[in-house]
Amino acid sequence: MPNYYQPEIECASREQIRAWQDERLVNTVRHVYKNVPYYREMMDQKGVSPDDIRSVDDLHKLPFLTKDDLRNAYPYGLLAMPLSDCVRIQSTSGTTGRRVVAFYTQHDIDLWDDCCARAIMAAGGTKDDVVHVSYGYGLFTGGPGLNGGSHKVGSLTLPMSSGNTERQIQFMCDLGSTILCCTPSYAAYLAESIHERGMQDQIKLKAGIFGAEAWSEEMRQDIQNKLGIKAYDIYGLTEISGPGVSFECSDQTGMHINEDHFIAEIIDPNTGEVLPDGEKGELVFTSITKEAFPLLRYRTRDICVLNREPCSCGRTHVKMSKPMGRSDDMLIVKGVNVFPSQIETVLMNKGYPANYQIIVSRENNSDKIEVLVEMTPEMFSDELSRVSAKEKELVDAMKAMLGIYVVVKLVAPKSIARSEGKAVRVVDKRKLY
Repeated sequence: MPNYYQPEIECASREQIRAWQDERLVNTVRHVYKNVPYYREMMDQKGVSPDDIRSVDDLHKLPFLTKDDLRNAYPYGLLAMPLSDCVRIQSTSGTTGRRVVAFYTQHDIDLWDDCCARAIMAAGGTKDDVVHVSYGYGLFTGGPGLNGGSHKVGSLTLPMSSGNTERQIQFMCDLGSTILCCTPSYAAYLAESIHERGMQDQIKLKAGIFGAEAWSEEMRQDIQNKLGIKAYDIYGLTEISGPGVSFECSDQTGMHINEDHFIAEIIDPNTGEVLPDGEKGELVFTSITKEAFPLLRYRTRDICVLNREPCSCGRTHVKMSKPMGRSDDMLIVKGVNVFPSQIETVLMNKGYPANYQIIVSRENNSDKIEVLVEMTPEMFSDELSRVSAKEKELVDAMKAMLGIYVVVKLVAPKSIARSEGKAVRVVDKRKLY
């Protein structure tokens, strides 16, 4: 039995999971209070001491951490271990303000590898598989996380990184890749490229582990159909560790959170009130096994739902839904909350490719939302009148979904830049005013 797979952990009783969380939370709070002046000051200001935290029931007493706190404390302000005990940093891919830098001891990396190994195993991975990692490497956590997880499983690991699609497909064929790990938008691009070359019969993929950006169920089905695989979601963020915080099993009805390492809460994003399981709100994570960079009550800004119903796979860890949007970067257009995933759902249901771009601007003090949508080659050959009719059909469908008028423009195939990393789905020009 590979050392990463511990059914006594993943299938433990709720009572056992709670006992682990209680003990590890108490120890982590003491560790953070003792070693992180930034967080100690936050706790003191709220009148909370480590002695006040005796179990998960006391978690609500702790202050929240936000990305602004991480930026304010950059680079070493939230470090909880001597720098000499740290062996790696990873960083967010943010392009504005200070980057978030996360630190890892070797123990942290070992646990992170275990979490990613669980995700690969849940997708059917074994030591006989060839894991094709097309997430970016370097400071981005995607490549290093799945790379380490694949090693723990004992699979042959192809550290491809993103880009160079010709080489990706060549190695996929020549080395018999069976599990693909990348962003869903790049998976869609690879699928498109494989079909263009007529190489579907040379691909041996059986599964894909896709994350790092939002994607709809319709996009999942499209990728599964084109690549002939089962597509699994994976969730993570640099601030907490990276991919592997949660992952999908064969049930594909939510991602199991590694509750022996992380405590999840759902809060009202406006009031901070903790919401019961089953209610939609903002996801908050507390790390309970990390040494170098343990975050307490970190607000992810992702909107989702927690579900503790029994899962057919046998795992007992709570499941989180696919994020339904974000509380901070969701678009508010004419007073209406708009999530890109809603627009993607309309497009995929109407048979359009996964490549689109949302442009929000302001004209005469009024918001305007425009969606550029790629046509298929068949649509592109249609007469102008038919194209106009298709645009109107999409406008009506968007109005029904969003409740507001959206300008839709059908554009030529491949006129929207393909993504080899995270897709740029939204361009909000209002921020330039």
